[in-house]
Amino acid sequence: RGETTISEEAMGKNLGLYLHVPFCRSKCIYCDFYSLPQAEEQIDRYIEALCRHLEAAARCEGYTVDTVYLGGGTPSYLGRERLETVLDAVHKFYHIAENAEVTLEANPDSTGDKKMIRALREAGVNRVSLGVQSADDRMLRLLGRPHSFAQAEGAVAGLRQGGIENISLDLIYGLPGQTMGHWQETLERTAALSPEHLSCYGLKVEEGTPLASMEAREAIPDGDAQADFYLWTVRRLEELGYGQYEISNFARPGRHSRHNMKYWTLGEYLGLGPGAHSDLGGVRFAWERDQGASCRGVEAGGLEPETAEAVSRDQRALEYLMLGLRTANGVSAGEFEGAFQRPFAPVEASLTPLIRTGHVLIRGMRWRLSPEGFLVSNQIIGRVLEAAGI
Repeated sequence: RGETTISEEAMGKNLGLYLHVPFCRSKCIYCDFYSLPQAEEQIDRYIEALCRHLEAAARCEGYTVDTVYLGGGTPSYLGRERLETVLDAVHKFYHIAENAEVTLEANPDSTGDKKMIRALREAGVNRVSLGVQSADDRMLRLLGRPHSFAQAEGAVAGLRQGGIENISLDLIYGLPGQTMGHWQETLERTAALSPEHLSCYGLKVEEGTPLASMEAREAIPDGDAQADFYLWTVRRLEELGYGQYEISNFARPGRHSRHNMKYWTLGEYLGLGPGAHSDLGGVRFAWERDQGASCRGVEAGGLEPETAEAVSRDQRALEYLMLGLRTANGVSAGEFEGAFQRPFAPVEASLTPLIRTGHVLIRGMRWRLSPEGFLVSNQIIGRVLEAAGI
């Protein structure tokens, strides 16, 4: 299915560029990402600071940016002119590959009219990720989502008419009071829109979010029910032509998220904006989750990462196993031993018994988790890391 391997990503000179836009129309009850309510004066100041930061950070000599991802928050709320300003800065200060994947996250109520969509397409956007989450309007209202499913249907149609040929839709299962029938209806209605990519996430209750203190929390389906939702989803999407390439991600052939694959295959990426993370030149760093501080730092010409650390070979070996086992591509002895000069035999010994239980599969020379294995991936990965002595 065109999955990228460590040998192609980590040893190449391609770079992913992530831009965090921290503004939303409203805060969803389950969200713990760094985001803020819209305020026009804040947004204009942030866009100016982001463009200056793009210029200051353009120290990637020899790199070609082959993926750009505008995430958030809700970047589509910036509107056409601001988005064009940001994308113009990206093209001005970085070498962008001719076939670069340029993704814009959007809500169904904020994709704009045909004029906006075509303008963004001309500015380089060729992939849009829509936060649909549910086909049940009652559930959308409970979650604090500012759209209806009819708006999601209209947004997909508008994107198609505007020339966007690569659309990803996000869904959440395990919502308060959700039954298997409710989830099946949501998936079927969403898949009927024929997106190229689907992300299906189980609901997690994060401390500090409104959901954590709501009575609705008590109605969230338990772990067994969510496992049933998940396994049905994997089977049904396979029937519909969507291959699972990561725990929560499914795509038609050749339509996996090239940008997100960088995170899972040790590729290099530069993230800008409050809360954004980077992994570049053997150093991992992150910016403070504070939009005001971010702007002030850029304006003063002295913005420094909140955290920065050089990544050791042992840390990379750990990441290779931990992240690789999240994907359908899995891990291999050749890659592991060649890149990290560590024996793979202990890893193999820890995984072999799980073949019999159906949690681990071998495809060619690669070891991967089955859908049932993905359900308990944290336990399996912990077992693997302990065996590897990392």
